[in-house]
Amino acid sequence: MKAYQELSRVELLSLKEQMEKEFEDARGKGLKLDMSRGKPSVAQLDMGMDIFDVLNSGSDMTSMDGVDVRNYGVLDGLKEAKQMMADIMGVKAEQVIVYGNASLNVMFDAVSSAMTHGVMGHTPWCKLDKVKFLCPAPGYDRHFSITQHFGIEMITVPMTPQGPDMDMVERLVTGDESIKGIWCVPKYSNPQGYTYSDETVRRFANLKPAAADFRIFWDNAYSVHHLYDEEERQDRVLEILSECEKAGNPDMVYEFASTSKISFSGAGVAAIATSKGNLECIKRVLAIQTIGHDKINQLRHARYFKDFEGIKAHMRKHAALMRPKFQTVLNTLQGELAGLGIGEWTNPNGGYFISFEAMEGCAKAIVAKCREAGVTLTGAGATYPYGEDPKDSNIRIAPTYPAPEELAAAAEIFVLCVKLVSVEKLLEGKAA
Repeated sequence: MKAYQELSRVELLSLKEQMEKEFEDARGKGLKLDMSRGKPSVAQLDMGMDIFDVLNSGSDMTSMDGVDVRNYGVLDGLKEAKQMMADIMGVKAEQVIVYGNASLNVMFDAVSSAMTHGVMGHTPWCKLDKVKFLCPAPGYDRHFSITQHFGIEMITVPMTPQGPDMDMVERLVTGDESIKGIWCVPKYSNPQGYTYSDETVRRFANLKPAAADFRIFWDNAYSVHHLYDEEERQDRVLEILSECEKAGNPDMVYEFASTSKISFSGAGVAAIATSKGNLECIKRVLAIQTIGHDKINQLRHARYFKDFEGIKAHMRKHAALMRPKFQTVLNTLQGELAGLGIGEWTNPNGGYFISFEAMEGCAKAIVAKCREAGVTLTGAGATYPYGEDPKDSNIRIAPTYPAPEELAAAAEIFVLCVKLVSVEKLLEGKAA
């Protein structure tokens, strides 16, 4: 098949007629398929149910350093939970504070605290005339929702396979004191599945921001979320905190992680890792905010996984369930769209998403068509600040949640909608 751009108007009209019939057939099936969020499947959740057998009414509820986890106290987390989260992030346990179930909540708190009380003694952001954040895009919509919620101006930075456009990042943060932070998903990024190169991480560590209270919000959400067991197919990312220390910028990073896609998305353990100075400031706020997070859940997780090898073994089980789903989508995209000139897509080694780039001006129409046929995708534009994709081309595909047979049907509908919308777009440019 030739690229669609090479087809004549008559050929495109013929294709359109054929595909409209296929679309009506698909719509008539009354399907309800959801690929809108990067959620673990029921099978993934089921395989971790024995975590609830770790603690019962007869269990020793004392942590390894003698804490009764049923009582008040231990503001920054149990020793074994700190070590667990440190292993996941590749940092030292003394750099970690363990929180509740969601890292998104920790990120929200970090921005909220900076707004109301400032960062390490600096002017609270709410008292400044202007506060800006850099937002690599396509990126994570919930990050952008946090900064938008606080009225922070968001500046889009293009993503590359090596990470954000660092020439742009360096130029902006060096020249504008109102830029206070940047959102980062350094490994298996949402939605493209890119991993930051060593050069990118080192350039981050060596930034010279105009704002002394500038912080890199390093959301290491997919640090152990490989799709493949072979080490050569597993991405690695430099550990940013140690790189910042080497560069003389020890306080510049807040690193976040959780077990949300390791154990349970609604009942995991979240953490922040950062410098000693940042930790002291955070603890002062925590001492007012809470008397301690859920230590029973921290103990449950630490005893269940035992050590980092236990976490890696559990993640291989996740990968075994996820890998065929990614392959189903990727094989469908390759088999149906390769060479047609109407779309490009990423082929990640881990994470939860595939990023699809449609022809310019087609993403919203494709997502709408899919919805008509019973396939729900993340809204077009969601991967950009303010929900505005300037090219209207990016679509985030989340293959993990549907059952395998549902996913195959959803992928076929998706490529059909891509073809149909692309033909309609090309016909707009060809005179009758």
